[in-house]
Amino acid sequence: MAVHLLQVESCPFVLLYQHKSDALVGGRSGQSQRRMHNERPRTAPLRPVYRGSIMMLTAVHDLMRPPPGLEFDFSKPAGEPALAPADSVSWRIYANPISLFIGGVTAVLLELAEPSVRSGVWDHSSFQRDPGMRLKRTGVAAMMTVYGPRSEAEKLIARVVRMHGHVKGATPDGVQYQANDPQLLDWVHATATFGFTEAYHRYVRPLSAADRDRAFAESKPAGQLYGALTAPTSCAEWDELLTTTANGLEGSDILADFMRIMGEAPILPAPARWLQRLLVRAAVEITPEPVSSLPQLCGRGLRFGEAAIVRAIGRGAALLPLADTPPTAAARRLELVGI
Repeated sequence: MAVHLLQVESCPFVLLYQHKSDALVGGRSGQSQRRMHNERPRTAPLRPVYRGSIMMLTAVHDLMRPPPGLEFDFSKPAGEPALAPADSVSWRIYANPISLFIGGVTAVLLELAEPSVRSGVWDHSSFQRDPGMRLKRTGVAAMMTVYGPRSEAEKLIARVVRMHGHVKGATPDGVQYQANDPQLLDWVHATATFGFTEAYHRYVRPLSAADRDRAFAESKPAGQLYGALTAPTSCAEWDELLTTTANGLEGSDILADFMRIMGEAPILPAPARWLQRLLVRAAVEITPEPVSSLPQLCGRGLRFGEAAIVRAIGRGAALLPLADTPPTAAARRLELVGI
């Protein structure tokens, strides 16, 4: 779907750059101001920024589309509800690709700080070989649990649970683990809910305390199907879980490798690689203590002024047409208007 220039010009990301131009003009000498008056309008140099905005936001939107071999028509069967209600907070949160990317990275940072989860993820997944595909496959599962017809979501989750049944081993310290351990599943499920919700809250639209609680509560049906039977259903319960888990969280070479891979891997096109690194820093920024202070993450958050840029990009992503992505296809399935 073509994106008209007018649509992008209303994007807060572009307005941020317009604001910076204004700031540069202000306070000039009279001679400088006269020179500026004779120059071309200052909107002209911003056209590359418009085109760049379209390119990078489109690239991030593409992450929401299932990869080859995992295509699914979210518009069928007509009328079948999803695990999450269409008027849920989750439908808002998961429709934004920026908060999904940031929140997903935050969740992985928290997961890799837990020794058993870290070993299970790193030793039994394709992330090291093909991080882009691994992220897309995880994204498909997330989209299905929120927007997919309930019957298909249940089938997908059942397949994942069966696969997890074969994932077992020992950490470098000799601690035995298995992926379907309810305690580990609670942590994985909770970190995902926290990551996506916090990223949306910080970088797209602020959520009320009640809405943040709703996001946790809405994740319960999917969590129980995965085996996360006592995962948090409110922010208070998440804080409690984080407190009880904190003493066992630790840094590792794997965490450092993950940060390196996320900065270098061709997840976004080369011209948008700076955005990829920016979003990874945004993920570190919202990662809670004690994980954010681990040696591999300390000082790796956003730099001065970058939070405003990420917020502008996140809000701008919400203005671009979603085209044929899971949220819009699911809306057609349920005959919803305005989604």
